[in-house]
Amino acid sequence: MQIDEPALIEFEHVTVMRGETKALDDISLKIGAGEHVAIIGPNGCGKSTFIKAITRECYPLAREESSLKILGGDHWNIFELRSMLGVVTSDLMTFCIRDITGMDMVLSGFFSSIGIWPNHEVTEEMRACAWRAMDQLEVRHLAERTTDQMSSGEGRRLLLARALVHDPRALILDEPSTALDLFAQQELRATLRKLAGSGIGIVMVTHFLSDLIPEIERVILMRHGKIVADEAKRQVLTTERLSELFGLKLDLAERDGYYNLW
Repeated sequence: MQIDEPALIEFEHVTVMRGETKALDDISLKIGAGEHVAIIGPNGCGKSTFIKAITRECYPLAREESSLKILGGDHWNIFELRSMLGVVTSDLMTFCIRDITGMDMVLSGFFSSIGIWPNHEVTEEMRACAWRAMDQLEVRHLAERTTDQMSSGEGRRLLLARALVHDPRALILDEPSTALDLFAQQELRATLRKLAGSGIGIVMVTHFLSDLIPEIERVILMRHGKIVADEAKRQVLTTERLSELFGLKLDLAERDGYYNLW
């Protein structure tokens, strides 16, 4: 008998406070290990707190009816957990304030750091994994270049390589296209489509509808810390629902599996 693979994420009645505010308000949600899912909502809706709850930067209120499981476990060593998830956030590049090479950035994925520090022991096996991740993202030529000599698009692809270096079960992407120009956005989408085709799970948190690659099949809408919709993409992405979500009268267009709002 085949044993079902545990869900990537399973929230049951999860509430997370940020100061006096309920950033997540009684969230119940299950995402399978290989799913491609987008979570969309305006700024302040709780999207980033959702990511931080997964990475254990934020903890839910302790309640009898509440549970938060990742890959079937509810108690994790943080470093072990981070080795099973590839996390890319829009603010990671802002921490690159020293001369970090592309290779060191990718290797730092093994240590949940930014760059390599004297206490880190880098093995030849790690370097081999780093080269494979850089080849997968086509950034081998950036191995010796420092981050202050890279474009934002190049830096974002290196962050993806950093997230993939330890062969994670899923990618967790927080506002992946922030600060990218149009060319870099198109490069990023092509890269994400390639990764989605490889079978890795993708959970994308964004307020830009154009970030959604065609391979994302399920969309969750959030507002004021609550889930207001969770359905197949075509059922969720409608003018009426999105206008209500963002509190604006919007027009929606779809072409070749991509959506845009204005």
